[in-house]
Amino acid sequence: MRARYPDAFRAHPARRLKTAAFIGIIVGIALFALWALDFSPQRIWQGLSRLGLFFSLLFPPDAHGRLPAFMKALGETLAIAFLGTLTAALVAFPVAFLAAKNVVPNIFVHFSLRRVFDVSRSVDTLIWALMWINVVGLGPFAGALAIACADFGAFGKLFSEAIEAADRKPVEGVLASGGSGLHRVRFALVPQILPVIASQILYFFESNTRSATIIGIVGAGGIGGYLTELIRTLEMSQVCVIIIMILITVAVIDFVSSRLRFAIIGRKPASA
Repeated sequence: MRARYPDAFRAHPARRLKTAAFIGIIVGIALFALWALDFSPQRIWQGLSRLGLFFSLLFPPDAHGRLPAFMKALGETLAIAFLGTLTAALVAFPVAFLAAKNVVPNIFVHFSLRRVFDVSRSVDTLIWALMWINVVGLGPFAGALAIACADFGAFGKLFSEAIEAADRKPVEGVLASGGSGLHRVRFALVPQILPVIASQILYFFESNTRSATIIGIVGAGGIGGYLTELIRTLEMSQVCVIIIMILITVAVIDFVSSRLRFAIIGRKPASA
């Protein structure tokens, strides 16, 4: 192979130099980050014994009679994820059409909306939770609002990109048959993008189940509140029960949502 195609195996010196420079820059940034973050293998080695003690306290898992309360809090976490995801999708869906270039050609409209999406999704869910806790108080309502705000930007971007990537032929067909701009959206664009959007919403719901656990730690409701309290008091056997519950819930949601996603887009999941 090398004898038949010598040019393919002979790297140009300039290309080699660029590759070496790129690798050098990556290594340099990594070393600087290790120095700036005070990375110390010695500290990791010294903390291994405490990490082992931490894990040993997890077993055996024991809810100490609080399993009904944990189940209720886990249900609250799922409700936060569901309501936050649904609210974000419902608000982002119509706005995404205004942000799509093939629907609204006015550059100022879709440019402004794209920047709104950028601002919304650049703020982490945890930061949104802290903001909403100060506005509406502690509890799951603040958590649902936090997820809705963070996902609004992500959904808006993904939905508008899906609209712009839609096939133009159905659109031209609707317009050629005398359809209005609204008919173009309803009968040409929406049927094309709906499976993609439904798939994205299901994926975000699955991801938000984990996010709802995290924001509960700062007081936004759900199982995260119990998790914080029990870790502070080193009730690790109860922490283990909560972790197992979260793992089972996420696995079930992952299984169901993946099946639904593939059913919506008309493909079979790959066998494990």
